Amino acid sequence: MALSSPVCAPHPVSPVRILGVDPGSQRTGVGIVDVTSDGRVMHVHHQPLVLLDAESFPLRLRKLLEGLWALIEQYAPDEVAVEQVFLSNNAMSALKLGQARGAAVAACVARDLPVSEYAAKEIKLALVGSGSADKRQVQHMVGVMLGLSGRLQADAADALAVAITHAHVRASANRLGVAERLAWGRKGRGRR
Repeated sequence: MALSSPVCAPHPVSPVRILGVDPGSQRTGVGIVDVTSDGRVMHVHHQPLVLLDAESFPLRLRKLLEGLWALIEQYAPDEVAVEQVFLSNNAMSALKLGQARGAAVAACVARDLPVSEYAAKEIKLALVGSGSADKRQVQHMVGVMLGLSGRLQADAADALAVAITHAHVRASANRLGVAERLAWGRKGRGRR
């Protein structure tokens, strides 16, 4: 009597969890989404990390690091997407923003998470279809795409937008059968 081998159903692929970060020296937005292999994006968490109550700027950076580490510990993201710094007319503001962004990237890399970077125009293009969309349009689309009601806090909405952008890039790469860095122009240069 021949033994038949059992039919094995394919294992469902676990969603990939993406931590989106919108760095700021006063508030850093964080948004976490899960993305399935077919590109569906589901909301997990969002909040602003409020840094203003720290006694000095270096302590703000510490608070940012510790806040991100706590979220990484709690939510266990697989990948991180960070908004790139925009150019500012105020040199001191740009410097502080760059330092906050550096602290956020370092916090994630220190936890061995891959980091991808997206410019504000790329995020607006991915969510709204126009690189010149305004913040309200982006916030609205974040709410629609994730099924969230009510007004979203601006920094947290921006962080969710970064995470959704990365989810779209991942889904495009999967559909095309190419590496993520090839799925959207020059994204390979942003990987850490």
